Formats: sequence, structure tokens, C-alpha cells
Amino acid sequence: MKRIIFLMSDTGGGHRAAAEAIRVALLTRYEVDVQLVDVFRSYSPFPWKYMPEFYPWLVNHSKSSWGMGYKLLDTTHSAKTAARGMYLTMESRLKQMIRENPADAIVSVHSILTRPSMHALLAAPKRPPFVVVVTDLVTTPMFWYDRRADKTFVPTQTAFDRGLKAGLLPDQMRVTGLPVNPHFIKSLPDKLEARASLGWDPTLPTILIVGGGDGMGPIYKNAQAIDALRLPCQLAVIAGRNHQLKRQLEETHWNQPTHIYSFVKDMPRLMAASDVLVTKAGPSTICEACIAGLPMILYDAIPGQEDGNVTFVVENGAGAFCPSPYEVADTVAEWLNGGQRHLHQLSRNAKRIARPDAVWEIADELWRVAHLGQIQNPRRNFLKELQEDMADLARQLTSSTGS
Repeated sequence: MKRIIFLMSDTGGGHRAAAEAIRVALLTRYEVDVQLVDVFRSYSPFPWKYMPEFYPWLVNHSKSSWGMGYKLLDTTHSAKTAARGMYLTMESRLKQMIRENPADAIVSVHSILTRPSMHALLAAPKRPPFVVVVTDLVTTPMFWYDRRADKTFVPTQTAFDRGLKAGLLPDQMRVTGLPVNPHFIKSLPDKLEARASLGWDPTLPTILIVGGGDGMGPIYKNAQAIDALRLPCQLAVIAGRNHQLKRQLEETHWNQPTHIYSFVKDMPRLMAASDVLVTKAGPSTICEACIAGLPMILYDAIPGQEDGNVTFVVENGAGAFCPSPYEVADTVAEWLNGGQRHLHQLSRNAKRIARPDAVWEIADELWRVAHLGQIQNPRRNFLKELQEDMADLARQLTSSTGS
């Protein structure tokens, strides 16, 4: 039986979601052993070990610093330098990880883990094929791209072009779309069927408001701003694991039918029953919404890595960016005033950019790669590596001077 290992970490939900999606597709079609390894939690020293706890705080409380860090590291040379420094602090643990997880193929679904893991694989005489599945959508960090990887799957043409900029060859990459769990795709019911099962009014346009599994962001303010306009619609608000938010929502008097939920596991049904999604610009949510034909109002984006997601949605006519609750409410009113024809056009635009077959394309290629056998590593030439790094830096400096 072939064995495929996914390298991920719970820094945001997208990495695990992508790995789980591909795992389901692999197990559906093939007899294969698939394991997920949380590298930061299981094989990293301090401070990397606590990244799953640090990451949400950094993103939610220090966005300007995060954005500044993204810009500083968003060059080929700076990404390579940072990754090499990171590897020096994790080397023994990463080598331990490889010893304890023998595989026919190793897959990175986390940008920061890609280069250090490749360094560790190259330290042995032989290694399994190494594949990268990029789980950011458009403005993909340079950490994703390593010319030594055997294959890199990217979700959009822009991500492909960034790979070329990072030095990858066209045949090293493939545009597939972002993997979405086959269970999500198969579980999408008809709109009226979904509303009936949820007990929602079948005639009212529905606005679904979400903020991730932890119920973060201005969920309550967005709902209140829409409520204040007394629009002919119904709201569905997901508080996630935020129990305080759920109580606040339940204690509020609403001007229209409002359905309040805590953490849900039936997002396909909720999306299928809705007409508009109000959400932050997370790549997984965007791709799921497109498959469901659900236009989006994006109220927030992580600086750097999610900025391109906003552009992707807006330029394709699948949604709008509204960074304040008042803009969110005004856009909902505008879309509803356009009637069902306008909502249907927005829905068609969203479906047009969906890639529901991405997960199957990736799974099939991983199955093929897992049959390639172990790869003989070249003898490492540290002087040559240093020369290549200096050449990359010179190109970066020349490029920045020219611009």
C-alpha cells in the first residue's frame, strides 16, 4: 500500500482543510495510507511549536505588523534566507520527522514549512518525491516556491506567474484551483430543499454572515447594520465557537427573521440556502462559495496574502469589498434592490470561477507521483548553493533598481 504524508499546521483552517480534502479524494479512489502531520506542534522547538496559538493573535491584533512582514519577506532571496535560518533551528526535529514518517510521497500544504522540509529531505542519500499544494489563492507568499520540489500545484494563473518569478519552470507547476472537500461538493442541495430542512422562509432572500470557526471579526456589527435598514430579507448568522457573541445575537431584537447558529458542520446546506455571503477573504471560504454559486461581500482580508483574494472576487464580478458595516449593509440593499435577476447574475459569476474538480486533479497526480520511487539526492555543494543565493540577490537588486 502506498503511503502519502501531508505536512501542515493549524495556523488558520485552510491548511488542514486542504489536506483533509485531498485525503478524502485519495481514499475515495485508491487504496492508500494518508497521514497528516502537524509539523509545528509535533516536530518543532520553541517558538515554532506554539505557532498555532500565536498565529490567530498576530493576524487579529497586529495586522499592520503582519502586512509589513509579508512585504519584507515577499522576495525570492528574503524567503530563501528566512527559510534557511528557520531550518537551522528545526534541523534535528525535521530529520526526526522524516525518519518517523516513511512515505512514498510527501506533500506540503503550508508555505513556511515547504523550504525547511525540502532542506531536511535533501540531507539524506535518498528521498521520496516532494509535492507542494499552494493553499493561498492569489497573492501567494514566496515561501511556497522551491525549485527543488518535484511538482507545485497552484490555484490561479496569478499564483502560477508568481512561481515563474520565483524561478520555477512552467512544467514544474500546474494550475488546478484550490482543493475543496468532495463531501462539500456532494452535499450541496437545492436551495428550496435546503431552506425547508433549515426551517427558513422559502421566499425571502437570505444573507449568511460568518467569521470563521472562532466567530472572529465584526459579525455583530455587520448584522446590526443590515438590520437597521429593515430590508425584505432574512439573516443567518454563525457565531462559531464564540459563545459570548452567540448570547449577544440571541438577546438582540431583530427587524427581520434572523437565524443564529454556533459552530456548524453543515456549511454546504447553509451556503446552498443563502443568496449572499458576508465573510472575510479566506481562500477556502471563497472557493466553497464559488462552487455553491454564492456571491460574497468581503469585509476583511489578512494584509498581503489575502489582498489578491479581494481583487480576484471583485474583478470577476463575484462580489464586493466592504471594509465597514455601513458599506456591507448598503451593498446588501443595492443587491436586493436589483432583484432576483441581479442576484442570479452574481451567482453565475461566482460559479464561473469555481474549480470543483481541483481536488480530484491533485489526488490523481499524487497517486502517480507516489509510484515514482525514491529519488537519489545529489551530493550537496554548499559553495554552489551560496553562489546561487548571491546570484538570486543580485537579480533582486537589479530588478528593484530598474523599477
